[in-house]
Amino acid sequence: MRALLCSALLALALSLPAHAGNLLDMAVVDRDTGETLTSYMQDGRLYVAGAPGHRYAVRLTNRTGARVLAVLSVDGVNAVSGETAGTQQSGYVLDAWESTEINGWRKNLDEVAQFNFTSLPNSYAARTGRPDNVGVIGVAVFTERTWRRPQPPQVINPAPRPWAKQEQGAADSMAREAAPAAPAESPALASAPPPAPSADALESESSRSKSMAQRLGTGHGDREWSQVGTTQFQRASSRPAESLAIWYDSYRNLVARGIIVRTPIARYQPDPFPNRFVSDPPPRYR
Repeated sequence: MRALLCSALLALALSLPAHAGNLLDMAVVDRDTGETLTSYMQDGRLYVAGAPGHRYAVRLTNRTGARVLAVLSVDGVNAVSGETAGTQQSGYVLDAWESTEINGWRKNLDEVAQFNFTSLPNSYAARTGRPDNVGVIGVAVFTERTWRRPQPPQVINPAPRPWAKQEQGAADSMAREAAPAAPAESPALASAPPPAPSADALESESSRSKSMAQRLGTGHGDREWSQVGTTQFQRASSRPAESLAIWYDSYRNLVARGIIVRTPIARYQPDPFPNRFVSDPPPRYR
């Protein structure tokens, strides 16, 4: 019983409803069942189990009182533009406290091609020659720059110091003498050829290609109506304020990889010593 209890507590601790960030929450929703997929953590990564053939959506929830920009990547592909994903690309702007579900690849301002779980070779990324990053959903979150009226600088007239120029010239001369010579750039770093792949690397590449058909990817499904508009958004910085990611695969594969721990089913086991003494039989058996 103790082992069963420990296994149940472990499964409960590793299963989470979504990826909660400081600025944004992200979750994966199975559109065919309406279920928000439970996420499981291993080595600092969150995983969800997708059902092959099911449509899904990425639910984004703004946790702040200001607008944010969410650049969504699915399998390493920008979900809006179809480019190989980069953080400086276009994305979705969420108003304060807004929650929305992204149902597919953006085809225009009125339509998307549905996200669906499919085999890796049939995924949109693989069919467009980009299979390396299939199996992960990510979002880069940017805050908006706030404009403030600039304040005029304060002008302070310093007292005249006729000796300041002389002191500055002496300081500059001492700094030049003390500065070390810049090291020369090594030409070997620029001209060295890349190392040849080892036998282990070639074997790993071969094993990965053999298992590609067993993994899940995101397909380019049927078109559906999903209307959006355009807006202006000035990023507060060139780097994301926050980045979130959820990896996915089939339930069977996640169990085989040890990411999902199956909870043993508690079964009744007969006790050879249920009582200390022999009780009397019912009257009809006397």
